Amino acid sequence: MGRSFGEEGGRLTYGSYLRVPQLLAQQVRMAGPEAHDELLFITIHQAYELWFKLLLHELEDARDRMLAGEGYLPRVRLERCHVVEQLLVQQVDVIDTMTPQDFLAFRTVLAPASGFQSAQFREIEFISGLKDPAFLDRLRGLERGEEQRLRRRLAEPTLWDGYLALLRAHGFATEPEDALTASLVTVAHDRERHGALWDLAEALLAHDQACALWRARHVLMAERQIGTKTGTGGSAGSPYLRSRLEARFYPALWHLRAVL
Repeated sequence: MGRSFGEEGGRLTYGSYLRVPQLLAQQVRMAGPEAHDELLFITIHQAYELWFKLLLHELEDARDRMLAGEGYLPRVRLERCHVVEQLLVQQVDVIDTMTPQDFLAFRTVLAPASGFQSAQFREIEFISGLKDPAFLDRLRGLERGEEQRLRRRLAEPTLWDGYLALLRAHGFATEPEDALTASLVTVAHDRERHGALWDLAEALLAHDQACALWRARHVLMAERQIGTKTGTGGSAGSPYLRSRLEARFYPALWHLRAVL
């Protein structure tokens, strides 16, 4: 009697639930002399990794539910991912408030670390359908747990596998390629009967497009900061990033536009 909401349970505080002290202790600057914008750089990239963790949580659930024959919640999960991915693109604007001179004040401290080494970003590509085993040979400094997760992602079904399973569950052929195209055309032309399948395909395409937009925005940011310099991890820098601009998770959904 007389207790207010929140007085039951473990009596958590905002800081203890979110582990705020531990979180704020992770932004450790290394440059000497101190570089003002190093804190910005660390904060931005740690925030990316937190969002990547959430994206993997949502994408994995969407895939698993499609494999189980569900069509509604996978779309909900993908729509959330799309909003997060829009935020990731906008987050580059914050990096662009840093001048090249300010970045150069601490850039040498980063080597050989590089965004190329983000295991979670590769996991997102792998689960989305863009699998490339060669990345494991090129990535340097992976922790054992990171390598294990990447190998698991290479071996497990993708989001596209989940969508194909859902098509088959609704009686559509998914192979060979021309049969899949015909199935997708049928779905597209009869949204009255197959609206859920169409909406899910559009959600997958929105995820694909958002990642493509992030790659394009990332290239411009890198070129604005370092021009044609090589990356801190030894990559070719801008030329490598530009080579990834045409990467697509779901070519069949892009091809569908040409045959509608």
